[in-house]
Amino acid sequence: MSEVLTFEELKTAVSDGSVDTVLACLVDMQGRLMGKRFVARHFVDSAWEETHCCDYLLATDLEMATPDGYASTSWQSGYGDYVMKPDLSTLRPLPWLEGTAMVLCDILDHHTHKEVAHSPRAVLKKQVARLEAMGLTAMMATELEFFLFEKSFDDIRKEGFRSLEPISGYNQDYHILQTTKEEDIMRPVRNYLVAAGVPVENSKGEAETGQEELNIRYAPALETADHHTIAKHAVKEIAWQKGRAATFLSKWHHNKVGSSSHVHQSIWKDGKSAFFDANDELGMSALMRNYLAGLLKYAVECTCFLAPYVNSYKRFQKGTFAPTRIIWSVDNRTAGFRLCGDGTEAVRVECRIGGSDINPYLALAAQIAAGIKGIEEALELVPPAKGDAYEGSSGMIPKNLRDAREALKGSAMLREAFGDEVIDHYCRTAEWELEEFDRVVTDYEVARGFERS
Repeated sequence: MSEVLTFEELKTAVSDGSVDTVLACLVDMQGRLMGKRFVARHFVDSAWEETHCCDYLLATDLEMATPDGYASTSWQSGYGDYVMKPDLSTLRPLPWLEGTAMVLCDILDHHTHKEVAHSPRAVLKKQVARLEAMGLTAMMATELEFFLFEKSFDDIRKEGFRSLEPISGYNQDYHILQTTKEEDIMRPVRNYLVAAGVPVENSKGEAETGQEELNIRYAPALETADHHTIAKHAVKEIAWQKGRAATFLSKWHHNKVGSSSHVHQSIWKDGKSAFFDANDELGMSALMRNYLAGLLKYAVECTCFLAPYVNSYKRFQKGTFAPTRIIWSVDNRTAGFRLCGDGTEAVRVECRIGGSDINPYLALAAQIAAGIKGIEEALELVPPAKGDAYEGSSGMIPKNLRDAREALKGSAMLREAFGDEVIDHYCRTAEWELEEFDRVVTDYEVARGFERS
């Protein structure tokens, strides 16, 4: 059994006993898989049509708290049900879990059976549909960067997340010897994901101690987000199986570089790139220029979906390969947007702002919405920046979640694209993150001021 499954193939696997468990999963606001483990026979007999979950799963935080202030649900409304509707096109085996298959679910309102607008998959599907109405398709890819650590999740948690030791002792960017030492984790990550229908191309060492990168083949936007989410989950589970820990925290230590999730994107029409123009010096079509101009114009408003936590903004530091400015440049890794494949049919835009902590559905949806607006407004693209982008002081990425949240709240473009309900929902999510952070006394404050203040 390999790659995606048809429902008939799943029924056969259940009958012959090779599959006994089906994970029915939704994607929450943080980009995690939540759901239920079904006895496979029950799933193929009836649960494949629908199951239910508590509606707080799309109004919570990383700690699974129940914040107030959401219009969609609350203690006052009683925290009712959503319908989880399996998308059978996402059925696949999970080879790293014995006898297990998985399906992703769309989230429907219990009463109307319409998709819940702020569900991450629904947010992205809406932007994909807007492009399709224009005769266009978003082809995208995300890079997953993360750190591997010597100890397990449980050991690290019990030790209070102190004395964290990465799996290697030196910068392992493209380093074959060091990554050979990590093949007990990375080889099954690559091979199991391919067997689960996630088209992994390669893995490599990244530019820090214990840092890895996983690259997945270009695909239509919704598939890309699905692949990203499943891959991130697989990395954590496989690392756990090996007694190690993997983190997608954007910046786990102030002296270490952060982890990104660069978003590569191009727009296709009639099966070929609509971004390519052989007559242009850089290979950029007029449509591509409009699209990229939209990404630039609306980047501040989209940042909350590319850097969703307080920690996310610690990554934007000079000389770390993380950008600080919203500019574009040709094959320049210091810019917020990099033109890749210039002069070829593979010409594309790489957004370098997103961190490893993104929810890919929301990040991709925001990019598409900004690009569409650039096309609709026929925006003119400014000339590319040259040299070290860290040296400038204009067009800065928001410096913190508070500023990004305010930009999101006031975004007429995203309110038009996503709907007021969705933007208000995710503004409350950012607001809650700030409230929780603001009430906590950090180790830094204690160490700095305990004696000397």
